[in-house]
Amino acid sequence: MTQTPTTRASPDRAKLLVETRKVVPADIPQVAAVMARAFDDDPFANWFAAQDKRRAARIYTFMELALTKLTLRYREVYTTRAFEGAAFWNPPGTWKMNLFQQLLLTPSFARVATWRRVPKVIQGLDAVEKKHPHKPHFYLLALGVEPTLQGRSVGTQLIAPVLERCDREGIPAYLESSKERNVPMYERNGFKVTEEMVVPNGGPKLWLMWRDPK
Repeated sequence: MTQTPTTRASPDRAKLLVETRKVVPADIPQVAAVMARAFDDDPFANWFAAQDKRRAARIYTFMELALTKLTLRYREVYTTRAFEGAAFWNPPGTWKMNLFQQLLLTPSFARVATWRRVPKVIQGLDAVEKKHPHKPHFYLLALGVEPTLQGRSVGTQLIAPVLERCDREGIPAYLESSKERNVPMYERNGFKVTEEMVVPNGGPKLWLMWRDPK
């Protein structure tokens, strides 16, 4: 998967200070909604979601799936007091899906991709997963910021709690970005591009990025 909804910081846009906090189950609708808006133009989300008249609803489902099925249970998902954005993290050892988990998620995948496209989507996800490092790390599955607030350091503040923990505990971090313009923002936060790949079956180009603890 990927996370690339923030834009490059703009020198003429003032930094917006936000209050970050962990997401709780009651926040799911608001968090999924802001992430759907943030990912509306994301190449990976739009490859995964069928491009039909229900595209926007499918991207909302895509983000709700990432939140409720893949990340929230691990208690490392962050938002802000006013839901300006969110960061979905997987702690070490929790990112990989086995075959049984994939089978359980197949109906949810179909709600986003349609049943016809599910096999190709799963093949693409498997190709991305094969590139995933196996050394213990925190995985930034998704980072999104309200489109009107992008470029004001909200994304940096959203990922700060886990990056601070990574530095404190000596744990690396990893992400995939499907927007090249977001790479500099991640680099400013200590990530480095380790590889570029194209997702099979018509998927986008991804920048694979790794961060050693400071």
